[in-house]
Amino acid sequence: MAIGKEFSYRGKTIDELKKMDLKEFAKLLPSREKRTLLRNSEVVERFLKRCDKKLAKSKEIKTHLRDLIITPKIVGLVVYVYSGKEFSPVKITEEMVGHRLGEFVMTRQKVQHGAPGIGATRGSAFLSVK
Repeated sequence: MAIGKEFSYRGKTIDELKKMDLKEFAKLLPSREKRTLLRNSEVVERFLKRCDKKLAKSKEIKTHLRDLIITPKIVGLVVYVYSGKEFSPVKITEEMVGHRLGEFVMTRQKVQHGAPGIGATRGSAFLSVK
């Protein structure tokens, strides 16, 4: 029987992180994320309130906030993040704490080239459209 290692972020377990205030949690983050979280704390709190309301109604949580810092309070949720074309589901895990939502949804897809169109090469420029 293998015993799994319990997740910890900067020496704190996920339960300890969930009990923390946003400003206390921000002190554990790297400098750029710390500044972003402290400046936009009301945006994060508004998002958390919206998550609670949507979960109470059992609706899916959709957002355009790709730059939102993932906090411990949203761990375990499925958030649909806008990729520029569609909403992609992201299951928030413990390892994502401190990252941004947009890091987990790709905005660009692999290009699949088809056959060249009329005028794409010199030889095809004089072909009839019919």
